[in-house]
Amino acid sequence: MSNNPINRRQHERFRVNPGYTSTSVRVHPDEQSFSRSGHIYDLSEGGVCFELDCPIEPGSTISMQIDLPGLGASGDIGPGRAVFVTGNVVWTDTDEPGASRMALAITRYDRAGDRERLIRALGSSRFLRAA
Repeated sequence: MSNNPINRRQHERFRVNPGYTSTSVRVHPDEQSFSRSGHIYDLSEGGVCFELDCPIEPGSTISMQIDLPGLGASGDIGPGRAVFVTGNVVWTDTDEPGASRMALAITRYDRAGDRERLIRALGSSRFLRAA
């Protein structure tokens, strides 16, 4: 066994306050609306760690709305209020009672400017780097 653990991450992760960082999810191809609500724990340009009341099977494709606090300007009702992504659930933790924690590997940003909007928000010093 190596003394140097391998970090497979391609993007730096940032912790967010779960109580203020909500998400809405829809599972492909069955769900047409963002009917599942939860909270985000950390995120990066390439992935999201989040929780929902009902677990989603690893390998499932989902779309996610990421609502970062302060992302849009005050009173903004346009595209600056959220980032929309699609990706695959890579793991689900159902060992603890209550909500299930999961990880999403982002495969695409759904709207023009969403990737840049997220990168700009993560680089704004409002979020702490995660280990």
